[in-house]
Amino acid sequence: MIFYDFFSGCGGTSQGMREAGLTIKLGIDFDRDSARTYRKNFPRARFIEGDIRSLRPKDIEPYVSKSSRRHPIVFGACAPCQPFSKQRRDDGQSDERKDLLGEFHRFVRSYLPEYVFIENVPGLQSVDDEKGPFSSFLALLTRLGYWHAHQIVVASHYGVPQHRRRLVLIASRLGPIEFPKPTHGPNSARKRLPSVWEAIGHLPAISAGEIHPSIPNHQSANLSELNLRRIKATRVGGSRADWPEALVLDCHRAYDGHTDVYGRMPKNAPASALTTRCISLSNGRFGHPTQHRAISVREAACLQNFPMNFEFLGSLQSTGRQVGNAVPVKMAKVFGLAIGKHYRAYRKAKR
Repeated sequence: MIFYDFFSGCGGTSQGMREAGLTIKLGIDFDRDSARTYRKNFPRARFIEGDIRSLRPKDIEPYVSKSSRRHPIVFGACAPCQPFSKQRRDDGQSDERKDLLGEFHRFVRSYLPEYVFIENVPGLQSVDDEKGPFSSFLALLTRLGYWHAHQIVVASHYGVPQHRRRLVLIASRLGPIEFPKPTHGPNSARKRLPSVWEAIGHLPAISAGEIHPSIPNHQSANLSELNLRRIKATRVGGSRADWPEALVLDCHRAYDGHTDVYGRMPKNAPASALTTRCISLSNGRFGHPTQHRAISVREAACLQNFPMNFEFLGSLQSTGRQVGNAVPVKMAKVFGLAIGKHYRAYRKAKR
């Protein structure tokens, strides 16, 4: 099976699909650093560095010619999710990124891949429910003859050490398709969820602002003296509620919201969902469980299930953003395995 990664970012979905046994053929993204990272880690794949809105379906024909196709293909898409996130719900409705699923559909319509995989924030499902981008995309899939299923999943139930809720859609032109069963949690054989410490506990200690000399991307952001005092006053899994009065920010004295900011991760439970600012102490519960700093880019990558030899290119801020934007590898792998299982069953039934 051949995989094509639209809005690929650094390649979280591609890595999961590769681990599931699919051949990675093409990545598409307009972010330069993500393109550099993707090319380095998928040297046998092709990459188009460009905006999907300016690409035509025929631009990818050299990589997915309908006339010479010998293997089933899978199109994956994780369109930029910021327009649909909770933080953006009160913004205006003119964000042009909201129609990126429609742009993706141009390619689905032209090449009719056997399978489609989409991952995004839950808000995508509810924005303008009847006429919104997701409902329109489902209607388009139906008209093209796809069976499809979608639901909001918890990433920790698929082996990801994060409390990350995502909307996932899988579709097939070969027959009805069902969601894979969770691998972890209350409805699985593995009741215990994957933990932060299982993911990052093997990495050597570094200080705030330090770069490890031999482990790629094991680098953490520097901290001011005041923020160093704050994280030292925060217990494992704790928050700013642990601080003495002298360390509390003025903006938090009469405000109970955003309780995760400046928090430490727990050790023996999943982390909060990573974001594009996952290496910043002040932007979420991104403090290391035991060391006095925010998590490093490598630790964030481990929490996204990237293997240790997957290297991210770019500045500290860019690599952190790439990791935070990525689809968790193990979750993509579970769905890749499910797609492979579905295709094998289809082949068996056709004999």
